[in-house]
Amino acid sequence: MRVRSLCLFVLMLALPLHAADLIIDTGHGTRTWTTAQLLARPDLQNVTIPIDVAFGRTMHYRAVPLRALLAGLQPGDHLQFVASDGFSADIPATILLNQQGAEAWLAIEDPKQPWPSLPNNKGDAGPFYVVWTRPAAAAIGTEQWPYQLVRIQPTQDVATRFPATAPATSVPANSEIRHGYAVFQRTCFACHTLNGQGDAHMGPDLNIPHNPTEYLSDTLLRAFIRNPQSLRRWPEGKMSGFPTQQSLSDADLNAVIAYLHYMAQRKSAH
Repeated sequence: MRVRSLCLFVLMLALPLHAADLIIDTGHGTRTWTTAQLLARPDLQNVTIPIDVAFGRTMHYRAVPLRALLAGLQPGDHLQFVASDGFSADIPATILLNQQGAEAWLAIEDPKQPWPSLPNNKGDAGPFYVVWTRPAAAAIGTEQWPYQLVRIQPTQDVATRFPATAPATSVPANSEIRHGYAVFQRTCFACHTLNGQGDAHMGPDLNIPHNPTEYLSDTLLRAFIRNPQSLRRWPEGKMSGFPTQQSLSDADLNAVIAYLHYMAQRKSAH
């Protein structure tokens, strides 16, 4: 028994602690990549991210160009990035296929050189993390840097999949409400549902039973979105906020609040 236990212990030591699988489906068949396979790819590179969204500082990664893993992806497609903690981000293919500005990379955590823990007790970013070089070139938002990634899969646009989140067709295309809906999709919808619809399960629903515009003034709501801890001190809170103009401009912030005000009058119990 002691010999068997010793063998099991030695085997556990030999196994990589952070190795994992990443499932990728672009609608043309599913491929599962292991950590070892990704780290062995010939297009693996050293990538430096000067202002990393998750860590808040310069980070260095072993990474592969994400578009190289997305066989068959077309400009009109949408992909959903699913994390192990319930985070979900939809990213249009036009951004991912862009080769003249922002570029997406899949950072792979090497089990022999694990990444540091995330700040504010948020756990680990590995084993896979989508990072961007030159993100400002395509106005990449902070919610388009999904970490703890486990799956990439095809999806439809948000309004088609979740019609109870969309403004009425009578709302003009150039209105602040539609602008706010677009901002909502790339920021809030990565963690929250609205009218009971959405894929993410990290935060509460933002319309039922109550919309935040119903119990917070616009001034307090702006402050909360910029820095959640400014309203309610909670060390365990997961929402990091959008403190800078680069992460969320004042115009975008005003637009998403306008959208929330509008949706407060369009509650649905789906």
